[in-house]
Amino acid sequence: MERSELIRACKQNDLKAQMQVYQMYKDMLYNVSYRIIKNEHDAQDAVHDAFIKAFQNMSKLEHDLNLGPWLKRIVVNCALDFLRKQKKLSWLHDANQLPETEDTQDDYEEKSLKFEDVKKAIANLKDKYRIIIVLYLIEDYSHKEIAQQLGLKESTVRNQYVRGKRLLKEQLQNSIVL
Repeated sequence: MERSELIRACKQNDLKAQMQVYQMYKDMLYNVSYRIIKNEHDAQDAVHDAFIKAFQNMSKLEHDLNLGPWLKRIVVNCALDFLRKQKKLSWLHDANQLPETEDTQDDYEEKSLKFEDVKKAIANLKDKYRIIIVLYLIEDYSHKEIAQQLGLKESTVRNQYVRGKRLLKEQLQNSIVL
């Protein structure tokens, strides 16, 4: 079934088409959710919530080719909503009080890194840095979009991104065997 036909069938609540969309996107959405939540069970719950919301609102999808990015935005929202409910975004209240810092240039030397080392280093960051790093670097959200999602000032998001990137860089440099 062609993608536009598949989406049309989903809009008509065709369960077979919805299952096909679920199978196509569940792994990608799980990975996005897990990077934000850091818990397998809760990440799966966020994915299921995202699919429920997506199928309930499928009629709002205007351009059928944008299904993947649209689903990704929904799962990011579900993951952040989950963290809000769990009070795991309490750092947001303090974040607006941070003084502004200048963005620093990277003086990063070319080194050999393993993908698993990078994933582990990101996972080890504090939530206030990890979530912003994931949304900006991996999910390709702008600082402005992240600020809107988290209810922060854009300058705060930029500052936490810079600090998080610096901490990530330190972790990665410490993990490389010279």
